[in-house]
Amino acid sequence: MRGRQSANLCLFLGPAMVLLLLFFIAPVIVDLIISFTDIGRTLRITEFTTAQFERMFTRDSRLTKSLAITLVYVFFTLAIFNVTFGLVLALTTTAVSERLGAFFRSVWLLPRMSPSVVYALMWLWVVDPAERGLMNQVLLAAGLDPVDMRSNAPVLLIVIANGFIGASMGMIIFTSAIRSIPEHLFHAARADGAGALATVRHVTLPAIRWPLSFITVYQTLSLLVSFEYIWLITDGGPFYDTTVYALYVYKRAFENGQYGYGAALALVLVLVGIAASLLMWRFFDMKRLLQQPRIEVH
Repeated sequence: MRGRQSANLCLFLGPAMVLLLLFFIAPVIVDLIISFTDIGRTLRITEFTTAQFERMFTRDSRLTKSLAITLVYVFFTLAIFNVTFGLVLALTTTAVSERLGAFFRSVWLLPRMSPSVVYALMWLWVVDPAERGLMNQVLLAAGLDPVDMRSNAPVLLIVIANGFIGASMGMIIFTSAIRSIPEHLFHAARADGAGALATVRHVTLPAIRWPLSFITVYQTLSLLVSFEYIWLITDGGPFYDTTVYALYVYKRAFENGQYGYGAALALVLVLVGIAASLLMWRFFDMKRLLQQPRIEVH
């Protein structure tokens, strides 16, 4: 019996363990090795050194700014859009008829199903500082002056652009969680005289606690390492004002050819991600989410 259990373990978990080793653990090991070298554009390694870390902690004046921008970007995108707005979308689309809610969710998912370049081009048209930009057309029609959001409010732009597309995932997860709540709980709440807000507070939110925790953890880690929309819409500008840490690593490594230094910067990002995961795991008590149920109902 024990040998059979071991065979089943290898059969079902073996492929996942191989993928985990090849695409998660091995890259971290390679990054760790490269971070202690002087590899550059020539891809030649002449020595193993700690110079990359000395430079990072003593001479990189832009590092602190990129970390601060990342903190602001992750916090506001997560709090306003990925969690809160995603929850509002889920509550709204489940409160209307099933057909109307499904249609609205399908429309909201279109940007996520579109190529990243198409989504970025749409935002570039919306915030175009010239009169042909969609936002400026609306402002001019209302008798207001045009604005240049890419120059005057770039951080707000990347928060909104990433938040609108990031809210779709929370919308789907929260919708599924709300649909799984037993209907009699809502009937009982209405029978007790609870209004819509009271029902959400005392029935819906407690019932979807774990999906809320999961989305918060997952989206936090995702925002820490993602930069594609920022790169396509603002290219980290103007003057590094929207260069989040992950984009800063990319620019150092692949645009400047400083592969050793980029690897050292990326290693810090890995450590930050691990630390954030452990802290949120403890804060949200995720162990209870993954433990086996104490009873089973047949």
